Amino acid sequence: MTTGDKQLGYWQPKYWPTRLALFMLKCLARLPHRWVLAIGAALGWMALRLMPRRRRLIASNIERCFPELDRVSQTRLIAANEIESGRMLASFAWAWFAPAPAIAALPVRFTGLETLDRLRAQGRGVLLVGVHFSHLELCARLLTTRVPVAGMYREHSDPVMEWMVRRSRLKYASAMYRRDELRGAIRHLKQGGVLWYAPDQAYRRGDHVTAPFFAIPAPTLTATHHLARLTGAAVVGFAHRREARGYEIELLPALEDFPSKDAFADTSRVNAMLERIIRRAPDQYLWLHDRFKPSAPPAD
Repeated sequence: MTTGDKQLGYWQPKYWPTRLALFMLKCLARLPHRWVLAIGAALGWMALRLMPRRRRLIASNIERCFPELDRVSQTRLIAANEIESGRMLASFAWAWFAPAPAIAALPVRFTGLETLDRLRAQGRGVLLVGVHFSHLELCARLLTTRVPVAGMYREHSDPVMEWMVRRSRLKYASAMYRRDELRGAIRHLKQGGVLWYAPDQAYRRGDHVTAPFFAIPAPTLTATHHLARLTGAAVVGFAHRREARGYEIELLPALEDFPSKDAFADTSRVNAMLERIIRRAPDQYLWLHDRFKPSAPPAD
């Protein structure tokens, strides 16, 4: 089946809900950014009223990961995160569909770009390790305005969404590799490329260890350790957050003496780095993800 044939098949009625959702994102990308943030916040709050399991996950994850906060502070963080979860709509809409001039007009402050410049000048590949903040998609596109970046991602189960995600990201990313396309990702790093990857979610497939994440044992992929070992790439933290007047993107110093021979030790170091990044803006993190699967509450 050719690409054209596949696209024709994607107009079948079973794919109409996905098509409608993507059309709505395209419409949102035409609105001012601050309007889309407000719309996303409202829609997110309303949608979570209909998703009690996700609301319980947000509350459970925050309560477990921030036991040092009193009950009032935890409740405030939970409420802020429920609103922030809806703002992911703004990130997806603008990252995938906003025109380049609109992206260029967004206020953004970069820190640590010299880290990438130095490593790239050495011809060394860079593995950018980040987390799933609500504005991840948009900040990834903002970074590509300064540095060519490829991405590694998990394939979407909906073929229409997968087609659109890949098509949209390839407008600004230098390449996109599915998790099963390791040969391409390894070749990219060996050639001195920059590859984004986020190992902060729980996966039941692939080589993983149970490593501490916010002092809680969590199943974590060891891919960061293996990719660095196979390619000699430097591991650099990719931090970003939304501020009152725009976005901040920070590239952290490369991890020293990484990788070691110990996959568990390396994965624990990566988790510790990701935790530090999240603590900078905990309200903007994707707490609705089932990060601690073995002890997560049952589905509704």
